[in-house]
Amino acid sequence: MPFPGGLWWLLCCRQGFTLLRRDYGEADREADGEAEEEEASFELRAQGDQGSLEVSLSQPTRSSSGSERSLLVAEEMRSLIIEKGPGPVEDDPDALVKGWLQREVRGGMKTPWIRPRKYWFVLTPDSLDYYSSNEKGARRLGSLVLTSLCSVLWPDKQTYKETGYWSVTVFGRKHCYRLYTEHLNEAVHWVCAVRKVIDSKAPVQTPTQLLMRDVEEHCGSPEVLEQIYRCNPILRYTSSPLYAPLLPFPYGSLDQSAPSPRSYTTLRDEAVKLFNSLQQLESERDPVPLMQGVLQTCLDLPPLVDEIYCQLVKQTTEPPAPGGQGDLHYWQLLTCMSCTFLPSLPVLRFLHFHLDRTESRFPGSEMAKYACFIREALGKTKGRECVPSLEEILVLMQRQEMICTVHCPGAPACSVAISSHTTAEEVAQELVSRLGLSQSPNLFALYEQSRRREQPVGSTTLLADVLTRFENLAGEEREQDPPCRLCFKHYGFLDTDSVPRDSLEFALLFEQAHEMVLRGYVPTSEETLQTLAALRLQSLNSDFSTHAPFPRLEELFPPHVLHARLPAPRRRPSTKCRGARLRAGLLAGGLWGQALAKQRAERDQRLRGRLREEGASTMAAIVEKWKLLQGMGRPEAMAAYVALVREWPGFGSTLFDVDLRASPVGAGPQRLWLGIGAKAVSLYKPGEPEPLDSFCYGRISSFGASDSSTFRLSVEDRDLLFETSQVDEIAQLLNTYLASAGARQPLRPQEPTPSPPTSDPPTLPQGLCPPAVPWQHRPPVGSLGS
Repeated sequence: MPFPGGLWWLLCCRQGFTLLRRDYGEADREADGEAEEEEASFELRAQGDQGSLEVSLSQPTRSSSGSERSLLVAEEMRSLIIEKGPGPVEDDPDALVKGWLQREVRGGMKTPWIRPRKYWFVLTPDSLDYYSSNEKGARRLGSLVLTSLCSVLWPDKQTYKETGYWSVTVFGRKHCYRLYTEHLNEAVHWVCAVRKVIDSKAPVQTPTQLLMRDVEEHCGSPEVLEQIYRCNPILRYTSSPLYAPLLPFPYGSLDQSAPSPRSYTTLRDEAVKLFNSLQQLESERDPVPLMQGVLQTCLDLPPLVDEIYCQLVKQTTEPPAPGGQGDLHYWQLLTCMSCTFLPSLPVLRFLHFHLDRTESRFPGSEMAKYACFIREALGKTKGRECVPSLEEILVLMQRQEMICTVHCPGAPACSVAISSHTTAEEVAQELVSRLGLSQSPNLFALYEQSRRREQPVGSTTLLADVLTRFENLAGEEREQDPPCRLCFKHYGFLDTDSVPRDSLEFALLFEQAHEMVLRGYVPTSEETLQTLAALRLQSLNSDFSTHAPFPRLEELFPPHVLHARLPAPRRRPSTKCRGARLRAGLLAGGLWGQALAKQRAERDQRLRGRLREEGASTMAAIVEKWKLLQGMGRPEAMAAYVALVREWPGFGSTLFDVDLRASPVGAGPQRLWLGIGAKAVSLYKPGEPEPLDSFCYGRISSFGASDSSTFRLSVEDRDLLFETSQVDEIAQLLNTYLASAGARQPLRPQEPTPSPPTSDPPTLPQGLCPPAVPWQHRPPVGSLGS
């Protein structure tokens, strides 16, 4: 027998009120002792737990049947429930938008012979309802209550291409309405109206947020605080799963437009999954990978940082075995979080209160030691680019520092103790002091070295992030690739003439000059390159001996010189006729293809044989020159090596491979070397010893990044555009040289001023040409110094 109309309305209204009440964070309690509806609660308690779920929203000294704050919330939610008749009314004053929309589109593309089913939708200030028709007395088929946590998606063109309809997606607590219309303006009108209703709603606050406020208000009353914790299990440890997050998150799916190797669902679902992962920590023998996974999720989804902090505070509050293995795992993850992420201010205040409470309740315990460590870490954490590495997590679990190995060319490697907050500049300064380079006029920095490239580490970059990147790259590279490492080297060459030959700095200068030679950045004759290789051997092994260890040729001589001797591969003439290309493709896939592959393999084998022959003859010439250096000591060999390299006018400059284009719409780019030195910026044609052009810093009016791969250098009345992948490195090096030379003026607007300045230009160091126009620095985007 069907329900009477009045009873059916009462049940629907009761269910809508319960839904609203839960969204506003009020606890579900029944005075007659009936069972609670656990499925939608914020925390599901096991049947063995004593007592019912009770959330006190104000002073716990009052009666547990309700509080002033919960009564106000209840009254507010009751005001949202509007009594409605059995169907839509055309002149309903609460209806904001009304119209026909389709609930779903099935079958993919739009078909003209099948008329889709439409429903009558009515948007009110509290809900989005749809009916079977627009007639009075029509049956209401569904309703979506709108709160501040609801969300709506704009119509996208991809859905229109696939279905022929513009979509409007509205996410609610339990339901998601995907609505469709044929007209874009109608879809936009619905989206704007729904968005306006959502924005007008008061922010939803969960019981955890309200209790955090209560704890903060009564932090000076221990009796009230103990009653708050005793009467509210949601603040304490639980062994049961969590079916809803502790903090409010918007309903709806995440934006997966950004490329990411990981796929996530909604924030609410990810928060619940993370709590399940936290509970697995208690029994894990090796919790480090699981901890790193939790940290990575927080890095990918920043809104979850506060949620994980609240979950960890909850699980470390009155655990069943304080100081046990499971409890310490929670504290260890909280330690890693404090060294990686900084929570919002409300959560940070609640966390500090939790740390103080733990230290006062368990003085001298492991939990108190972790609490003290976390408090100090929170004062230093500023955000990370990467999550802690496995090694760093192990060290943080012991509340210790990491040992970082920094390689110094020409000197033994140095071991430096670092924390999660140590920057590259701090380590570089420590090495400068340790190696006795404090009096050197030159500049030093740390470099990331890998098989593919070498780049300086930004002064504010955390070394812990660099080590994490090394750990990630180690899993991607092949076994024969050398591991990534940190190196301490010259960064800016301000004065290379006054470096003593018997100093450690000269050894660093010698090694860096040799690296430039091997990379082909010292254009000189092949005879000179062989002499440099012989001097290198003399510095390594002293006098010639058949028993001396012999390095590989590519460690002594630039490999590109040998490759340049090989004959260039002959290019086959391009076939313009379509039929000829088709025949060539068919032949390549048959027997002719196998013959061509065989010919290609034979040609490669001949080239390798030719390369070995050239290498052997070059090595023989190097050995003959090495024999002539009999009796030369290591310092003399190093000095002779550096003197030969110094003959190149560009010695001391840092070279960057760039493509020059005269204007954004000019001709094709020209491959050049951009040399940045202490006194000038020069342009070289690769392999040519003399520069094509050179600009002292006084002629440069501005510089900066036009985009992520284009560097702009304004010289007097012209702009030079360079295409390069090292925009930030170039800008940072220019900033460094200008700061050291004292040629940079205070920042001004990016557009040059038409009138000359009234003040006299500053006095420049000797060797710098006078400025033609006032210096105007255009700061690059994301420079290393930032």
